[in-house]
Amino acid sequence: MQAIADRVEIEALRGELTDAVMMQDYDRVESLFSPDAAMRWPHIGKEFVGRDEIRAGIEWGQGLWEFFVQNVHPGIIRIDGDTAVGRAYIQEFGRMRDGSSHLNYALYHDRYQRTGEGWKFTERVYEVIYLDPTPLAGSPLLIAPAGNPLPAAPAALARSATGSEPLG
Repeated sequence: MQAIADRVEIEALRGELTDAVMMQDYDRVESLFSPDAAMRWPHIGKEFVGRDEIRAGIEWGQGLWEFFVQNVHPGIIRIDGDTAVGRAYIQEFGRMRDGSSHLNYALYHDRYQRTGEGWKFTERVYEVIYLDPTPLAGSPLLIAPAGNPLPAAPAALARSATGSEPLG
C-alpha cells in the first residue's frame, strides 16, 4: 500500500509543479523542491541549484513568453525507500515575447526525496526531443469560462486579446 501511496504523491507533486508554473505561482514552485535541488536545461546551457536559483530560473524562463502551455503526461516512477526516480513526458507550445513560436516534445528526468513535508524534487533535467519553431496560426483566448471556481489567473494572463485591459 505504501508504494501505491508514494506513486500517487509523486504524480501529485509533478502535477502541482506544472500548475504552479502555469499560474506563475513562484512561491509554490520553490516549495516543491528540496533546499539543495537542481534544475537543468542542457538544451540552452542553463542550470539552477537551490530553491532560490530554481525559482529565479523558472521566473526568468516564464518571462520570455507572451503565452505558454505545458502538458505533462505520466511516465515511470521507480521508488527505492525514501528516494525515487522518474520520467515525465512533456509537450509545450507558445509564443515568445520576441514573436517567435515554439512547439516541443521533451522529457523530464526526475529525482525525488521523501521529506517531512512529503515528496520533493531533488533534480529535474529537461531533455528536448523535438522542436518546431513554425509560427503558430492561432492566438490565445484569454477569457475564463463563466462560473470558473478556480482562483483568478495572474494579471499577466488576465488581459484582453489586445493586451490593453484586464478581463472582468
